[in-house]
Amino acid sequence: MVSSGSIRGRGVLEADEIRRLAPVATRSVEATRRRPEEDDPSELRPAFQRDRDRILHARAFRRLKHKTQVFVPHVGDHPRTRLTHTLEVGQLARTIARALGLNEDLAEAAAMGHDLGHTAFGHTGETTLDEILRGANPEVPLPAPVAAAVGRFKHNYQSLRVVDLFERRYAAPGINLSDQVREAILKHTSWKVDYAFPLPDRDGLLLDRPCHLEGQAVAVADEIAQQTHDLEDGLRAGSVTLAEVERLAVARRIADEAGASYAGERPWDRQNTLVRGLIRLFVRDVVETSAARIERFCARHGISDHEGWLAHGREVSQTTVWFSAAVEELFSELKTFIYGRIINQASVSRQDWRARRVMTALFAAYWREPAILPDYLLRRAAEELDLPFLRELPLARVAATVADRYHAHPGFARLVVDHLAGMSDRFALEEYRTLQLPSPEQEL
Repeated sequence: MVSSGSIRGRGVLEADEIRRLAPVATRSVEATRRRPEEDDPSELRPAFQRDRDRILHARAFRRLKHKTQVFVPHVGDHPRTRLTHTLEVGQLARTIARALGLNEDLAEAAAMGHDLGHTAFGHTGETTLDEILRGANPEVPLPAPVAAAVGRFKHNYQSLRVVDLFERRYAAPGINLSDQVREAILKHTSWKVDYAFPLPDRDGLLLDRPCHLEGQAVAVADEIAQQTHDLEDGLRAGSVTLAEVERLAVARRIADEAGASYAGERPWDRQNTLVRGLIRLFVRDVVETSAARIERFCARHGISDHEGWLAHGREVSQTTVWFSAAVEELFSELKTFIYGRIINQASVSRQDWRARRVMTALFAAYWREPAILPDYLLRRAAEELDLPFLRELPLARVAATVADRYHAHPGFARLVVDHLAGMSDRFALEEYRTLQLPSPEQEL
């Protein structure tokens, strides 16, 4: 039997953090939340570990397994999905955070949640929804007043709507993540202070400042994961040849570092050596370069302890945790190559064209005929937007109510987009078939 004195509960782990983390790291005891939570003395986990766990149990996290990264998930067992991408980002973010003495739990929690707002069909789904909301899609022209008021769409902002509003595991909406995790989720890619997007709560996001260092580790881990796994998936799919990749400067550097044995390896082994070498090069460069930047910043501001960091830490650059100039040049060459030879190719372009068609058609169907939406969404429209509940109206009044009330309300356009953004590729395609290509065998 384990005695209570042997249990490493929350208090012990928080004290351990304070002892072992670098002065520039975020402590779990500093976590703040949108809604206060009752203190549970029996809780085993520090705040950011709880956040990570809440994300892992979220329905939106599970749906990532059926969302496209670059290659559609159903074409084979091995191409990355949005879920496996997320897991790889988490692994890289933890490695970088640990090496720099940062809070690994915070970095991992943000990595697990960073893409929860991504649509089906990768970035094409994202750009299609933004185009619709801007009133720039001629197939579904929103009324000008609606387009002017509804705002834009971007996946990192949408991730916050997912964790703040749509996940329902408690009495109140959302899963009440800490502000530090929410901030890192938003700032894993570009953001603006005044971006026209309806966030439920901007407090705690510090939109006018760079992200904390753990969030920056997630942002660079996301970049490294994307380019290296897109390259590997492209090689496996035959989009590019190994010989073409080996002509890149960064590949030549990996080959030189591997030594004479590299040339004698079988092509399959050289491919694996190359991908491993790229990850090792990028991660090590980020760690070494970032450590030097942090040391210079602390010396310049006379920071020797955590209290000093709290006074000046948000004055750092957003790219404090980032590549050196030399390796960033190599990384940019690789990124350009991947876009031109793997992402911008016929098979991916065909699936992007299909994605635009599916997302546009689904929005058009829901917008024009809201009665085809599930009951729970129509109840949301009634409860949150004060729109008439269509199921209770006489059939003769439905069309006029949709035209006069639903189509005049920006919130209804946002509700439809929220619904579409949560769909997996599989669900969106099935919904498209059901609505656009009906057959006698389909269930209604």
